[in-house]
Amino acid sequence: MTAIDQAGSVRNGEELDLARMDAYLRTQIAGLEGTPRITQFPGGASNLTYLITYDNREMVLRRPPFGKKVKSAHDMGREYRVMQGLRPHFPYVPEMLAFCEDESVLGCEFYVMDRVRGIILRGDMPEELQFTPEQHRKLCESVIDRLVDLHQVPWKGTALADLYREGDYVERQISGWSDRYRNAKTDNAPDFESVMAWLNEKRPTQVNACVIHNDYRFDNVILDPQQPMNVIGVLDWEMATIGDPLMDLGNSLAYWVEANDPAPFQMLRRQPTHLPGMMTRQEMVNYYCQRTGLDVPNFDFYEVYGLFRLVVILQQIYYRFHHGQTQDKRFAGFINVVQFLEGYLADKIGKSEL
Repeated sequence: MTAIDQAGSVRNGEELDLARMDAYLRTQIAGLEGTPRITQFPGGASNLTYLITYDNREMVLRRPPFGKKVKSAHDMGREYRVMQGLRPHFPYVPEMLAFCEDESVLGCEFYVMDRVRGIILRGDMPEELQFTPEQHRKLCESVIDRLVDLHQVPWKGTALADLYREGDYVERQISGWSDRYRNAKTDNAPDFESVMAWLNEKRPTQVNACVIHNDYRFDNVILDPQQPMNVIGVLDWEMATIGDPLMDLGNSLAYWVEANDPAPFQMLRRQPTHLPGMMTRQEMVNYYCQRTGLDVPNFDFYEVYGLFRLVVILQQIYYRFHHGQTQDKRFAGFINVVQFLEGYLADKIGKSEL
């Protein structure tokens, strides 16, 4: 099936030392045959992802971006341990094969995991997948089903317990993202003070403490090539932690662009959630609550939080462009989206019954 996620040529400046990598992997993984071939998966604005192909085995290597020295933002050991700890309880995590702390191998820490061959939806639905509206809905259900499974993973008394921090997760997130926005604000950006004050005032108590992904979207799940409505893998665990499940759902829905959303929202669309039969954001919330038994009469707080968090992420990227720290022209328009979302969130807050 051509819709299976494919790796391509390694981007200039992001090459790996094949000989050193090969020598290391042969000490960690028995039975590797032939000379490895290295290709690179698309994306990778954060950690970089490569396909390593031997004659008898495929595996995926993850490493930090080149030139990045902030280990806390690209902690490969933490990501490896999270996935290793999750694997016995959540089979949608790929099998972890090796973690290398020796920076003399590739100039950084990195880890290697089994490849899960499948389809990853980025932007638009592949032409090969001609889903009916009913199948689109089934796909949405499968995506939420896996999120529900994750939120039910037992973590107390396991290695995952190291992710837990004392205190109220909701309060910590509102405070933290508010501080990040203020630090990233540029002179042409709204101040968002009314939004931050509303979030702080309307902040609910934490629903419970569970394993959350923190970046759960279509382009981080792998679909079965034989049954493309079924999720068989979940990727990109670098932000996973122990937190509030409804905050996790709110983060996911910030990227859930519907067909009738205004044009600035459509600029943000990175997944085919606009197609006929795809659930609306409210339908996603309703289905999640049905599956979990949670009673959430008003999701406004979590929706505003998810969008504000997205605002902060966009503004942090725009800040780098505004100050000449990157020349990537794609980031120039982010300020327009930030300005639009300020008005959208102000309107949302004004109409909220919280």
